[in-house]
Order: sequence, then structure tokens, then C-alpha cells
Amino acid sequence: MRRPLCMALSRGLRCCQRVLAWVPVVIITLVVLWSYYAYVCELCLVAYLIVFHVIFVLFVWTYWKSVFTLPLQPDKKFHMSYADKERYENEERPEAQRQILVEIARKLPVYTRTGNGAIRFCDRCQLIKPDRLIEMVNNCVGFSNYKFFLLFLMYSLLYCMYIAATVFKYVIKYWTDELTNGRSKFHVLFLLFVAVMFFLSLMFLFGYHCWLVSRNRSTLEAFSAPVFQNGPDKNGFNLGFVKNIQQVFGEEKKLWLLPIVSSQGDGHSFPMRTLCEAQNPLLANEEQWGDDGLDEENHGKVTQKEINCVLD
Repeated sequence: MRRPLCMALSRGLRCCQRVLAWVPVVIITLVVLWSYYAYVCELCLVAYLIVFHVIFVLFVWTYWKSVFTLPLQPDKKFHMSYADKERYENEERPEAQRQILVEIARKLPVYTRTGNGAIRFCDRCQLIKPDRLIEMVNNCVGFSNYKFFLLFLMYSLLYCMYIAATVFKYVIKYWTDELTNGRSKFHVLFLLFVAVMFFLSLMFLFGYHCWLVSRNRSTLEAFSAPVFQNGPDKNGFNLGFVKNIQQVFGEEKKLWLLPIVSSQGDGHSFPMRTLCEAQNPLLANEEQWGDDGLDEENHGKVTQKEINCVLD
């Protein structure tokens, strides 16, 4: 009796969580629609409307892509087989469980570990975590939509800045009673206030993510360095400024400013920065990891295709 009740409560909580997760999306959508009405219908600055609509379309487009592009799910090869799952769950000794994960991970392109050197494993999803994978709830920002999220921040800033710049002189006129339309006065004053507040808050967020992109780090890696075979290295995925940008936006510059998929890679394996072969976590002595090392066949493939060696 308790088990069905617990399952029903769990489903109910997940349902509530999904509903609440859409509340910020609805609020932002309503604010954007109101800002469009206030600028186009109430203020009606004909001379500025063409540029406004270009920015507005890009802003809405990137917001849509950020919200509705699902984060990339791990490939099936990272999931445990039925036999491995039974073997793992029936084993009570932590060391034996760790060894099972090591055996499974040998055939996978996984080169980072937890802080204590163990294989990164998700108990809930029953899979070996690919490098740089984080736990995701609702529609988080991941490999498949990170470019869209950055463009959304950029066009949000541009949208707010453009509104504030073009509306400011009309706010002064309303303030000095040169213009007397009471209803429009409220919309224009509030439009400037909202634009400035959003601009200031988004400016710091966008600046932070630009810094992360320039160093090819995720938000988690900024606080906790990824652990490779030779230890933690905060610059483990840093390929240099230009290549870091290309990892997110791609090599074709004409696509950089459009919310079109152009990011490099498959979201499961990533090129790593190494100073020399002796420090390369894949070329170094595999005995350092013990049985955690890769099999020789996979090892050779990685060193040829996935590792970018950056010499200082």
C-alpha cells in the first residue's frame, strides 16, 4: 500500500515541479509582449521601428531556441546493459562496484573522474557520465543549446539598451510636461525602468559567460576543476581563445550571430589541452589509474582524433 502511495506522491511532485518550472518563462514572455506593445503602440517611434523589429525578432528567436531546445542526452553506449546493471546492483562491496564501473568505462571516451579518482556515475539514470556532463532538471543549458543561450543574453542586452536609448528623451519630455498623454506616460516611464534594470542584471551574467567561453569552462568547472589522470586541471579543456570560441559557435563566422546549430563536437567527447605528451592524461603511463585506463585500441583513436595539443 505504501509503495503505490509513494509513487503517486512522487509523480505528483514531479508534475508540480514541471508546472512551476514554466512560471519564469510565462512571466518573461508577458513582459516581452508588454514591452512590444508599449514601444510600438503607445510610443510609436516610426523612425526607430525597423531597427527595433530586427532586434526584437532576433531576441524572440534566440529565447525560443534556448527554452525549447532540449539538452543533449547521453548516448546509449553510456547506459548500463541489463546484465551489468544486475551485476552492479547485486554487488554490495563499494570496491567491487567501482571495479565494475571501471570495466564498463574502458570502452567509452571518458577521461575525467571524481575528486577521489572514481568513475563518474549517475545512480538515477544508471549511466556512466560523459566528460563535462551535469545533472539536468527541466530544460537546463547544455551542449545543444548553450550557443542559443549566449545569443539570447546578447540580444536581450541589445534589446534593452536600444529601448532605453531611444525612449530616454521622451521620458524627459513627459517629466517636464512637454508631452501630456497620461496613459502613454506610464508605459514609457515603466518601459525605461524595466529596460535599465534588465540591462544591468543581464550585463553581469553575459560578461561571466563570455569569460567562461574564452576559457572553455562550464559553470561547474569554474568552481571545481575537472580531474584528469594527472590530477585536477582547471585549464584541461582550454584550447586557446579562438578555438574556445569555435567550440561553442563553430568555424563559420556567418553563423555566429544566428540561433542555428554550429557548435563543434557531439556533446559526448571534447578535445583537451595538453602542454606535452608527458602531461597528456591519455599518453601518460596508464598504470597511474590502475585498471581505470583505456584499452589500447581506444587509446590510439583518441590521441589521433580528439586531443588538441597546444604548445606554449
